[in-house]
Amino acid sequence: MKLILLRHGESQWNLENRFTGWKDVSLTKAGIAEATFSGQQLLKANIKIKSVYTSLLKRALETTDIVTDIINFPREHIKYDWRLNERHYGALQGLNKSETASKFGEEQVKIWRRSYDTPPPLLSEDDERHPKFNPKFAQIDGNLPSGESLKNVIERLKPFWKNYLSFIKENPGNHLIVAHSNSLRAIVKVLDELSNKDIISVNIPTGVPLVYKLDNNFHVIDKKYLIDEDRLKEKQEIVANQGKAK
Repeated sequence: MKLILLRHGESQWNLENRFTGWKDVSLTKAGIAEATFSGQQLLKANIKIKSVYTSLLKRALETTDIVTDIINFPREHIKYDWRLNERHYGALQGLNKSETASKFGEEQVKIWRRSYDTPPPLLSEDDERHPKFNPKFAQIDGNLPSGESLKNVIERLKPFWKNYLSFIKENPGNHLIVAHSNSLRAIVKVLDELSNKDIISVNIPTGVPLVYKLDNNFHVIDKKYLIDEDRLKEKQEIVANQGKAK
């Protein structure tokens, strides 16, 4: 069984170096090209996809539509789950990462962005950015986040992950999840059995399929990105450098 994890293509707020969180923003031209590349790489590798899951956020939805069109996966069979949404960045949502680092200090912003269990400053309940004011999330059963650490994202993902493992066990084949940096980092932490410290240094680039080969007990046999090593390093460096003071 292969499980393919794909972070959406570059979004407009990725380009603008802003904390995006649950804000709906579209892909850039580069993001569209990355999504197209991802679909073509899956075709090239001859990986037949049995199921596709994605989040409720536009940048992931647009990426999913592009990829599924390329690999001829029926759009009506795509499954959507809010638990795959990006980490909610609380009161940082919409702010420029470099300007925020200049204001609060790069070390503090690094803690907010990369620590395992320290959430960003939370939104107030009456902040218009709070997800409870977005009709898209009105049907979500549970408390909507005002800001999340990676630990919070993992807790939020647990019900999805339990059901998902049961689903793919009953449906052998190759499966694709199109999501976001931190929701995918949460899954990577579980799959690779990483410590809270080790996950801090893990960066997931936009628009590159990460292919896990799993045994029947979901233990990792192998993993690789469908891209050459030089381009992978370049993209990972870009992600690692985002948010540094300039």
